[in-house]
Amino acid sequence: MIQQIDYFAIAPPLVLALVAGLVLLLDAFLPARPRTKTALGLITLAGVLAALGFVVAQTARGGGVALRTFCVPPNLATEPQQQGALCSFVVDGFTLVFAGLVLVAAVVVVLMSMTELAAGEIPVGEWYFLLLCTLVGAVTLPASRDLIMLVVALELVSLPVFALTAMKRYDGRSSEAAVKLFVVSVVSTAIMLFGVSLLYGIAGSVYLTRLAAVFSGRLPAPGVAPGVDQSLPAVVTVGVVLVVAGFAFKIAAVPFHSWAADVYQGAPIPVAALLSVISKATGFAGLILVLVTALSGQAATWVPIVAIISALTMTAGNLLAMRQRSAVRLLAWSSVAQSGYILAPLAVVTAQPAPATASGAISASAAYLVIYAAMNLGAFAVVMLVSRTAARNELDDYRGLVFRSPAAGIGLAFCLVCLAGLPPGLAGLFAKVFVFREIVEGGTAWLALVMAVNTVIGLYYYAIWTARLFAPAAGQALATRRPPPAIWPAIGLAVAVAVLFSVAPQLVLDVTSLSAFG
Repeated sequence: MIQQIDYFAIAPPLVLALVAGLVLLLDAFLPARPRTKTALGLITLAGVLAALGFVVAQTARGGGVALRTFCVPPNLATEPQQQGALCSFVVDGFTLVFAGLVLVAAVVVVLMSMTELAAGEIPVGEWYFLLLCTLVGAVTLPASRDLIMLVVALELVSLPVFALTAMKRYDGRSSEAAVKLFVVSVVSTAIMLFGVSLLYGIAGSVYLTRLAAVFSGRLPAPGVAPGVDQSLPAVVTVGVVLVVAGFAFKIAAVPFHSWAADVYQGAPIPVAALLSVISKATGFAGLILVLVTALSGQAATWVPIVAIISALTMTAGNLLAMRQRSAVRLLAWSSVAQSGYILAPLAVVTAQPAPATASGAISASAAYLVIYAAMNLGAFAVVMLVSRTAARNELDDYRGLVFRSPAAGIGLAFCLVCLAGLPPGLAGLFAKVFVFREIVEGGTAWLALVMAVNTVIGLYYYAIWTARLFAPAAGQALATRRPPPAIWPAIGLAVAVAVLFSVAPQLVLDVTSLSAFG
């Protein structure tokens, strides 16, 4: 069998992979000069923008028909009852939303990387190569429709991040953070693979649509004759729990969250921003694909688990963030709390077919994730600017930032107000309203109450940090070293998107309403 490949469908990850190879070759043969560093950064940025252009072209193609490739024809499918081909790579609304989010966030991360690499302490070619490899996995994962491709894409996101975290080779904190991230990721992958193997053993297929048909009872499990008891064995529940636990590691959800603060603080700040947005987005994309597409028939098992994890995650993240004095650690625990909010809509999915009940939950989670990405990246970009002159990078280092650097101070203040959900940062408020409305309409009143209480708790530490921006500066100077110009476009882009979402939140709803499976 020769499979036909739709190169237009796989264009975004293909472009990123080709640019990654080009960057590595140019770094090997070009002389080590400051211009070479800038050129490699611009080539990386151009590759990300080219991939984003293909995502836009796929969206503009319209027609409501998903692009499919790497498919098994019906006559070769393992089950004669299967209707239509089984495909491993599908570009639908869900794929486009998450791929677009990842690539726009990648533009900011690349600009931050150009600032980080200007000091000359980190190998430039290796950095951009590993970053592009991570992006290849992050763009591929939302399109993955079989368990093998999904796990491989998830690991392609994770593995380069270990090396990126340890790129500051003579910094003990960076090495410690890389080891912690590696150990946690290996454990989470092992747990997830164990759960995946159990699901495959029951369903006899790696394709998500085939898994959905078996676990919802529409098709019998392999080896079960018609007329025989079709009930699934209890091991299915074990597999579902293990898969949820594996993804909980990836998104830093309770009780698998303890690694977040140490890793964020030890990693270079662009890597911390990547972990908080791009890695988190791919983790949620994989979780949604597995739960809503493949395991919707087992919703009675995983919905209560997701609801409890969501409540514990937002509570633990907010309570731990209140105690922090380091800016990066505060953002780390804030990111954990935000994971709880993003998980909450999935707790109202029912066992009915995904298009009937899950589209609202998926849209609410995706909308919150899109708005959160803009707010968080803006905050990390300003934190990176301040870190160039404040070695400890504590909250007290931000006193009077509005007076010392009005653009950076006002940008950070707006992002923090957005994260708190207070005017004029209405983007964060709208994001919480989207989620709150979904879980209230889903009948999960107790989770809505927990979310309301946590929203109030979150106001405290965001307000404390924001107040410091307007406090007396105590004679500090922001820029004893002039920052590379790339940091300002990063701050400007993230803050501009947050302002846009605050003014026109309907844009987010219109975009994320596309996130239905094709």
